[in-house]
Amino acid sequence: MEPTPAGPHPGHRPVPPRPTRPVTDSDLPFALRVAASWSWRIAIVLVVGWAVAWGLAQLSFLVIPVLVAALLAGLLNPVVAWLRRARVPKGLAVAVTELGFIAVVAGLLTLVGRQISSGFAQLWGEALQGLAEVQKWLAEGPLQLTSSQLETYIKDAQNLLETNQSTLLNGVLSVSSSAGHFITGALIALFVLVFFLLEGERIWTFLVGLLPRQARPAADGAGRRGWTSLVSYVRVQVFVAAVDAVGIGVGAAVLGVPLALPLGILVFVASFVPVVGALLSGAVAVLLALVANGLVNALIMLIIVVAVQQLESHVLQPLVMGRAVALHPVAVILAVAAGSYIAGIAGALFAVPTLAVTNSAVRYIAARSWENSWETGRAPAQPDEAGLAPESPEAL
Repeated sequence: MEPTPAGPHPGHRPVPPRPTRPVTDSDLPFALRVAASWSWRIAIVLVVGWAVAWGLAQLSFLVIPVLVAALLAGLLNPVVAWLRRARVPKGLAVAVTELGFIAVVAGLLTLVGRQISSGFAQLWGEALQGLAEVQKWLAEGPLQLTSSQLETYIKDAQNLLETNQSTLLNGVLSVSSSAGHFITGALIALFVLVFFLLEGERIWTFLVGLLPRQARPAADGAGRRGWTSLVSYVRVQVFVAAVDAVGIGVGAAVLGVPLALPLGILVFVASFVPVVGALLSGAVAVLLALVANGLVNALIMLIIVVAVQQLESHVLQPLVMGRAVALHPVAVILAVAAGSYIAGIAGALFAVPTLAVTNSAVRYIAARSWENSWETGRAPAQPDEAGLAPESPEAL
């Protein structure tokens, strides 16, 4: 007899099947969700940044003059404002400022050219004398090179130059082409500078007016904060460069180093490239002292250069530049290195001001400072029918 299957227990209730649901983000670990959110956003920012950098590199012949004009506008705006306070018409104030700037630059170049032309003959003779001393040291020093060996090396160098004449010619042609591009860029920069000084506020208001209405207050405030940082950077950099130029130029003049005035102007110009410019101009000063006045004079010149650069690095940069642009020295060095690697001299020149402007704009947006009443009241005006916004009271 087969046993009958036992029936359900009298108190047993069947368990309903568990309902299935789709897998959502809440099923993932919190750390993984946060990492993924950061990852794709950072990836988009990097891709967009690379695309923008690539596009700007393709238009470098226009971008670099515009950036130079922006730096000069930040430097010359106080002069225009002072003339405006003296009740000079705006157009005349801009014309006087830019023509005065061109006159100062032309005067400095003329003075430097005369100094170089007058001192080049003496410096050339001293360089030949230094070369003779080097040949004497090679012959009588530890190397003990004979005159026949020196002549062999000189002939090899001459043959190397003769066999690479085409390469040298291409280099000369590229230099001449670069000089033509430099002149064209300078003319574009001066032309753009006129409108930056004359209608800078109007141009910025028009550009902000192209953005969506909700984004205008944030973009306007961030741009103004960035412009303030740029102006502070230019003014402080001029001051730091002047201190370097005066210190090294006066030291070279006291030591009797030839071309002290052109050397001071070179230091002033090179100081606009942080870290790298100071090193290169200091090396030129020491080399001139070595060629002209010997090893002891060159060592004294080296001490002067190091003292001036230490003053800049430990006093001027942290106290003055740090407060002006709020950038750590490590950030400055990394920005210069990255800029020089990506865009050469132009990248090294514009790396720090670009970083300063970006830092100020990002801080402003992250703090949502435009939501304050005094910022909201400065929202850009609406463009008129012609597409240009009316000038604000600040520009009048």
